[in-house]
Amino acid sequence: MGLLTREYPPDVYGGAGVHVEFLARELRALTDLDVHCWGADAAADDADAADEVVRHRAWSALDTANDALRTLSVDLAMAAALDGRDLVHTHTWYANLAGHVGKLLHGIPHVMTSHSLEPLRPWKAEQLGGGYAVSSWAERTAVEAADAVIAVSGAMREDILACYPAVDPAKVRVVHNGIDTELYRPDPGTSALARHGVDPGRPYVLFVGRITRQKGVPHLLRAARSLEPGVQLVLCAGAPDTPEIDREFRALFAELSRARDGVHWIPRMLPRPEVVQLLSHAAVFVCPSVYEPLGIVNLEAMACGTAVVASRVGGIPEVVADGTTGLLAPYDRHDEERFEHDLGLLLNRLAADPRRAAAMGAAGRYRARREFGWDTVARRTVEVYEDVLKAA
Repeated sequence: MGLLTREYPPDVYGGAGVHVEFLARELRALTDLDVHCWGADAAADDADAADEVVRHRAWSALDTANDALRTLSVDLAMAAALDGRDLVHTHTWYANLAGHVGKLLHGIPHVMTSHSLEPLRPWKAEQLGGGYAVSSWAERTAVEAADAVIAVSGAMREDILACYPAVDPAKVRVVHNGIDTELYRPDPGTSALARHGVDPGRPYVLFVGRITRQKGVPHLLRAARSLEPGVQLVLCAGAPDTPEIDREFRALFAELSRARDGVHWIPRMLPRPEVVQLLSHAAVFVCPSVYEPLGIVNLEAMACGTAVVASRVGGIPEVVADGTTGLLAPYDRHDEERFEHDLGLLLNRLAADPRRAAAMGAAGRYRARREFGWDTVARRTVEVYEDVLKAA
């Protein structure tokens, strides 16, 4: 079986990459697996060879072309490499067209996992320009022809069927994202806090994610104006999508930093152990996304025993149990000021009530361990493969 993805260790920057990393780890015990991913060098090193990972790069003639065109060139290379496989499984639009072409070229079934949908991310046009029309075409072509579509949440399944009514509902299966609760678990150490200037004696709100419209970081920075003076804000935020949102983020961060102390920005991806420490000691983790099919980062926070305040959008309510493992703020794009007000209110509420926050954190870890193990995700994914192969 060929598993196709843009992100794969060490190049993981989002939830889809985390998903593929851990899913591949579990699938290796259940099926014959080759991973095809993007890479700076198409030649596999010894470690990649041992793990059956093949890295592909864009056609050099497209080095200065729109990123969407470069993506299509990687897709063609991936499709060509699927000879001898009996099934292809792709993740995100970056690889979906490779699965579709591989299906046509090699006569094999194509399973795709939808982590997000291009029609619901119109701000991507700001990043890709005309490439957004190309990415939207690639996703539509793949999803409408796929033999099975895995949605990472029930809400995501509804979005798929609404955006692509030509898709047979019977082909869309829900398999939630997972979490490794041994890697993500409460860590009593505080060296990461000291390294990044965070005062362990003061409560802090933590955000971990990319600087994108989707993740709602500007909303968080405006909501943080109302945080109580003793509460710190820690932003593990990098990889801005565009120069425009980068400038907006920096301006809001500078404004907030002038108005209050305890505002910390860590602009790079941290090693996982440092993220785990920051998650473990946060008074509350915040996920202000305006669009989120599931939000794997919420599972990471819950597994570390931390209460969550998040947007009531997409699949987040399927992970964060409102009032039990965290609190949810309704998001309405027509009333974003209300969302920012509510977000600040909920953050203050939990930061001021450590006993309640601790109880929510404990409930969150229990829920993460019981319902979202990667072994369960892998078994359910293999069931989809088996059903597709039987029907082929």
